[in-house]
Amino acid sequence: MNWDDVRVFLAVVRNGQLLGAARALGINHATAARRIDALEAALSTTLLVRRTNGTSLSAEGEKFLPFAERMESEMLGAQEAVAARDLALSGTVRIGAPDGFGVGYLAPRLGALTEQHPGLRLELVPVPRTFSLSRREADIAVTLQLPREGRLKARKLVDYTLGLYASAAYFANRRAPTTAEELRQHRLVGYVDDLIFSPALDYTTEVLKGWTSDLSVSSALGQFEAVRAGAGIGILHSFMARRDATLHRVLPEIVLQRAYWLVVHEDLRALRRVALVADYLAGIVAADRAIFS
Repeated sequence: MNWDDVRVFLAVVRNGQLLGAARALGINHATAARRIDALEAALSTTLLVRRTNGTSLSAEGEKFLPFAERMESEMLGAQEAVAARDLALSGTVRIGAPDGFGVGYLAPRLGALTEQHPGLRLELVPVPRTFSLSRREADIAVTLQLPREGRLKARKLVDYTLGLYASAAYFANRRAPTTAEELRQHRLVGYVDDLIFSPALDYTTEVLKGWTSDLSVSSALGQFEAVRAGAGIGILHSFMARRDATLHRVLPEIVLQRAYWLVVHEDLRALRRVALVADYLAGIVAADRAIFS
């Protein structure tokens, strides 16, 4: 079995098509197809079901995938083990994170790490979605819930709080609510219900049964900007809202608590660059723990 064939197989699985895999690897479509043919011939089975609109794993491909991922991890580990000491912390690490945490907290704090390690490249993907570490959509993921399945290693980063906020402009001609029930008399900002990517984000019912958003935005940052502009009352991350003097706390007795978790696939946790970045994230969050509470 040829490792290059396995590498192409993993790229096809992660891209969902031969053409996308070929582009990602810098090879042509025909070469990628030949690599898959050679791998399937070596294993005497069909690993991928090829269709005009992409590819999917066959039953045998599903069985082979975890072995291919372990081979990849071993190859990455071997490269680090035999590389020169100054190359051990080079390469790319991709971090997937919820948009509020990714943009509102991480983005301004990652430059310090690349300054310390010039050979290290960081990719931050702060979008409102989940990330598959097994498919290498990210090397490290910050999640809103402790993962229960998969070969993943997780540790809690920090507990954080959310509360109700509105802008000074919104209350210019309105009386602030004094009870949760009075929120029904106000414009409310929240998530697009069918686009909530984690149950941890479905928190409006904890504040008000039957909460109906007048403006729904599918990201935490979008809600923050909408509330800041006077669109209504919204449930915002306290660590973001406290930084803006134009935002006012509404019903401060209502406090929601959630947690961020740092998750790494167990095949990658031994890679020095991944371990370095994971430890750095844990360290800066621990130092800033007070701003999240």
